[in-house]
Amino acid sequence: LVHRSTVLAALLALSGTNCNAFSSSTHQNQNNNNRIIGTTTTQLHSTIPAPGSVTSSLTPPSSIDSTSTSDLFDTRVQKTYGRYPITFVSGSGSTLTDENGKTYLDFVSGIATCALGHNNPSLTKAVCDQMGKLHHVSNLYYTPGQGLLAAWLCENSCADKAFFCNSGAESNEAAIKLARKHANDRGITDPVIITA
Repeated sequence: LVHRSTVLAALLALSGTNCNAFSSSTHQNQNNNNRIIGTTTTQLHSTIPAPGSVTSSLTPPSSIDSTSTSDLFDTRVQKTYGRYPITFVSGSGSTLTDENGKTYLDFVSGIATCALGHNNPSLTKAVCDQMGKLHHVSNLYYTPGQGLLAAWLCENSCADKAFFCNSGAESNEAAIKLARKHANDRGITDPVIITA
């Protein structure tokens, strides 16, 4: 819904037409005798400036003081994690290096997202090659890499098809729907799903 209304707003703004979609308007309803029988006022909850009228005073990243990463986090990042007082600036394989040059063995592996290690040459080349072709498009379209990955996953597992999503929430939702469908196909129509 947000995407569709955003697209509509963008299309209306770019259309160059003189529409009043983003301002208050009053409509008077008339009956067959041309007598006013009611008045309705509507207004959208957001407005967008006319094309070409937007000015920006964004601060470029290069002008932000980055001498103390921990200070930046203290002042600009929500405290949702209890961070250790270490600032890592580089890595190679399973070794991390902090801002003082001290090295550490990375047993956390980015909480299981860096299984190939840091600065892996093959992964770096693959990512750079892909970024040189195509960054990301929606699942509304076909992309060769996604099709090949799905085929590779199916050829090397027990799966017949692959499911791609962007988050753990989406994957959990899909797993629950798949479990419900599996149960429904076997006559279980009122399942009880317990999650933790």
